[in-house]
Amino acid sequence: MIDLSWMAWTWPTAIFFIVIFSLILAMGVWEYASPGGAPRIGILRFETTRGDRLFVSLLGSAFICLGWLWATDLSLWYALGVSALFFILVFRLV
Repeated sequence: MIDLSWMAWTWPTAIFFIVIFSLILAMGVWEYASPGGAPRIGILRFETTRGDRLFVSLLGSAFICLGWLWATDLSLWYALGVSALFFILVFRLV
């Protein structure tokens, strides 16, 4: 195993940043393969691109997790499920 103690990181923290990096990398590959991404107007009534929707999804998921930690003592895995659902809804509706 890799020793992450030099930054006082835990494995969940490292996985969190690896996932965000992977999402940004996948979005870059997708944009390279299919430039433009056909901006569209969703329920927010303004034009968004794939990158905008990714940003809104990541930002919203961060607030969902922070609110979850503030509001309940339940496992953060439930918040991850809510965030995944939020991510899907943003990409479908926004």
